[in-house]
Amino acid sequence: MTQKQENYEAMKQRICERLAALGQSHIIQHLEQLDAAEQAAMLRQIDALDFSVLDPECADEKRGMFAPLYATTLEEIDQNRSRFTEVGLDAIRSGKVGAVLLSGGQGTRLGCTHAKGMVNIGISRELFIFECLIQNLKRVTDQAGVYVPFFIMTSAANHDETVNFFEEKNYFGYSKAHIRFFQQEQLPTVDTNGKLMLSEPGVISTAPNGNGGWYASMENTGILRELRNSQIEWLNVFAVDNVLQSIADPCFIGAVIESGSVSGAKVVAKTSPDEKVGVLCLENGRPSIVEYYEMTEEMRTRHEPDGTLSYRFGVILNYLFRTDQLEKTLSYKLPLHKALKQIRYMDEEGRIVDPEQPNAYKFETLALDLVKLQPNCLAYEVAREKEFAPIKNKKGDDSVDTARELLRRNGIVL
Repeated sequence: MTQKQENYEAMKQRICERLAALGQSHIIQHLEQLDAAEQAAMLRQIDALDFSVLDPECADEKRGMFAPLYATTLEEIDQNRSRFTEVGLDAIRSGKVGAVLLSGGQGTRLGCTHAKGMVNIGISRELFIFECLIQNLKRVTDQAGVYVPFFIMTSAANHDETVNFFEEKNYFGYSKAHIRFFQQEQLPTVDTNGKLMLSEPGVISTAPNGNGGWYASMENTGILRELRNSQIEWLNVFAVDNVLQSIADPCFIGAVIESGSVSGAKVVAKTSPDEKVGVLCLENGRPSIVEYYEMTEEMRTRHEPDGTLSYRFGVILNYLFRTDQLEKTLSYKLPLHKALKQIRYMDEEGRIVDPEQPNAYKFETLALDLVKLQPNCLAYEVAREKEFAPIKNKKGDDSVDTARELLRRNGIVL
């Protein structure tokens, strides 16, 4: 037996012992049914996967003591807008600001099998979600007179089509030289009994690892080497599904810099105590986000002397981080959040099944958990009707229709 064969057999034994110890012997049985080339490919995939999701404690997170975190309000921002904006523009012109678009998801809930950013929300003309975001960023770069380095996170499912789409659309008028794409990692999915699933013969079912791992993915794909060699000191990270996102907003950047904070979060005032939105707050004295379903009745209804809600400011997934603080987060393992989803799989007879009901768990890291690793965070209030038009559903609340109406109000021709 050659050294290469010995190494292969040792890897196979190591992986099979690990699978057996994790209660995943059905994967070993499937592996043995494959030919040599298929076995080698499957072993390589398994060896690269993070199986911490199989730890029953992986998705449990103990929460601390919450307290309100007050925001720089719309009124305060208006009073200081000129000064904040100049500080922000100076940072942009000095090459200190980059933007990161989190775009690893598909538009399945919108009836689209492609990347969500490829969804056309125009009526009388084509207007893609990606296009809306690029136009928002271009308004800032036109004002600053320089391009902002733009990093776009994709996933295994949509990377190639996203890159090709931007190429086909000529980057919607943005500078190709200032756009970089990178893929987020995948995590295994498990059925409701905690068993790994197959997506096809010889392939473990996986799903994107959520939006919290974006900085680690920049590291793993080599993007951080470029960033470390640049002058970038701040990264503005935002989600793909809010078509009114103000990206690399100089007023926001300037306010965070002037405050001396190492991070910032754009927030909107809640419309009611029951609005289903994560709230920026303090947890054990540090910035954090409490989800609406985690709030106690006392937290939900608590008011300040002026009558406003104490836990008033909801996050819209638009954060600003200082890169030297982000570097420190690479040594932390972010908590995994478990979500029950409908996930296609291959059954024991080798048939591909498209379930009609949620059947399996995917595991995600969340960008909000990066906020918790920051020593401080400036909550920066924005006007909901000007900067918050999420597209999460095909109809109803936070849908294409509601986003279109908000775009119209902001002068965007559809």
